[in-house]
Amino acid sequence: MLLSEVDLTDYDRFQADGAWAQFDVLRREDPVHWNPEAAPNKGFWAVTRHADIWAVDRDTASFTSEQFVNLEEVDDDLMDIRRSMLETDGRRHLALRQLLAREFSPRNLMKNYEGFLRELTRRTVDEALSSTEFDFVEKISADFPIQVLARLLDVPRADTGQLIAWGNKMVGNTDPDYTEHQIDSNASEQYKHLPFRSPAAQDVFDYGRVLRDRRRGGDGTDLISRLANTMPSDGVPLSDRDFDNYFLLLVVAGNETTRHAISNAMLALIQQRDQLRLLQEDPGLIASGLEELLRWASPVYHFRRTATRDLDLGGQPVRAGDKVVMWFASGNRDESVFEDPYKLDVRRENVDHLTFGQGRHLCMGGALARIEIRLMFEELIPRIRDIDLVGDVTRVRSNFVNGVKTFPVSVKTR
Repeated sequence: MLLSEVDLTDYDRFQADGAWAQFDVLRREDPVHWNPEAAPNKGFWAVTRHADIWAVDRDTASFTSEQFVNLEEVDDDLMDIRRSMLETDGRRHLALRQLLAREFSPRNLMKNYEGFLRELTRRTVDEALSSTEFDFVEKISADFPIQVLARLLDVPRADTGQLIAWGNKMVGNTDPDYTEHQIDSNASEQYKHLPFRSPAAQDVFDYGRVLRDRRRGGDGTDLISRLANTMPSDGVPLSDRDFDNYFLLLVVAGNETTRHAISNAMLALIQQRDQLRLLQEDPGLIASGLEELLRWASPVYHFRRTATRDLDLGGQPVRAGDKVVMWFASGNRDESVFEDPYKLDVRRENVDHLTFGQGRHLCMGGALARIEIRLMFEELIPRIRDIDLVGDVTRVRSNFVNGVKTFPVSVKTR
């Protein structure tokens, strides 16, 4: 691919799994690259090398999240309406993060949920392997994380299908298979006051508020009860909008990223079968190879920041107000950091991946995702004698989420 052919706004290219050639040429020839966008957006700087991504993500003084973290340029009068913890810096960000940070700590998760997680993993795998052919996304990748989230939120298992559908419509807001209101169409304009410009966001808000109102004043320990009954450390209570956006973030982040990480990792093990054989022969490698699986999976392609001042970045003159986009997936394939980066190597050591970001905005659910993925592969892989694709793998039409929609497999068990 030529540098002149690069266009990181081409959703169809991402759906065809063609992002990697673009990242390769950018890292090599123009690691801080100006990518134009169609109106009303103004374009962005694409940062593709590991070291530069690391530097941007950790420098919250020069690169703020307050101007929003996706490519969409939100109108000034709508920012406070749509602002979640992701679009907050400084003391308020810390206060919002602290509301649930303890609940997502590895120690708390293992103490309070280890038995449930192991049993749910076993039940999910049992159900999937009761058939010799099934869609891996439907039976494992999508089903498992949403059941975990349902337990953390204390919502009925019967509601999980609806939660998945709402998440698909929001995160897949550039995919016509998921939404009738694509973000790049006039159909989304009437929903510009909602996250992802999606009417599904209002459905999530309504659903969450009913649960919150029922649990106010109670002594529940679920995440909704925590949000309903805990004062943030900065002394500023959660408004209805604060709660709405926090709850929506839990629904999306608690399901979509882990789901796509599991799918991408399993697909890689099928395509690079020598690595699957290693894990089958020595299941102990699953835990030690987890960070490599996360590097490979890269379920989120990018997050955005906005420059707060004029500065030089990688030799480019970034101006205050410019969008600066960290392409985490590209950083996870950086040849200067990872030898032979397109080779999955579960024995790779010191895997300094960017899958969960860095700095103050490090993904709060990273520990949960690690536990879920490890338990799933520890339960699944030793029971598989062989696994093969029996149909096309289809991907989400998105340059934000590196997602797999369908993944049909045939399995022989031990």
